[in-house]
Amino acid sequence: MSWTEPLAAAATAVGVAPRLPILVGYVEAFARWNQRINLSAARTLPEIADHVVDCLALVPHVPPDARVIDVGSGGGLPGIVLAAARPDLRLTCIEPIHKKAAFLRQAARDLALTVSVLTQRVEPSDLQPSTLSDVAVSRATFDLLTWLAVGRSLVVPGGIVLAMEGLDQVTLPDGAERHPYIFRDRTRAIIALRTGTP
Repeated sequence: MSWTEPLAAAATAVGVAPRLPILVGYVEAFARWNQRINLSAARTLPEIADHVVDCLALVPHVPPDARVIDVGSGGGLPGIVLAAARPDLRLTCIEPIHKKAAFLRQAARDLALTVSVLTQRVEPSDLQPSTLSDVAVSRATFDLLTWLAVGRSLVVPGGIVLAMEGLDQVTLPDGAERHPYIFRDRTRAIIALRTGTP
């Protein structure tokens, strides 16, 4: 089975099948850069595509035309994936490592994505974006409960904080909802926390 087949199936499942060529282009670019600057421990095209498939589970939880901030973007998981899948979104990726930020900028240019990249620290006390977003997301940068607390400060009233929960479940704060999905034959979940009424 080609590594593109699970990617195509995931894109179809979340309603973004026409964006498959862009997602494939991102995986290939990631693989090239990863040989030089260590974007991720994922080395092969199937391994990288697997991470993209996981990130696509976020797509249905992001409202149309939203301003989205991805904190601790790394190689663009999930920020670049969301931008590639959803051209209606306006993404801001925050990544403190200059080499990774350079990849994010190059990928956004090459794939014609609407993405801004900020090279700054991602410690909670340092996160002071100039404008608030509609959606804040982070993957594997903070523990889940810390992220939900930090994310609240990054979105407008009525905005959404998204997190990706692994196999271990935690007790969620008030207002947070767990949305299960299957990944690698196991149940994981998108956590969505909607902030106060706008």
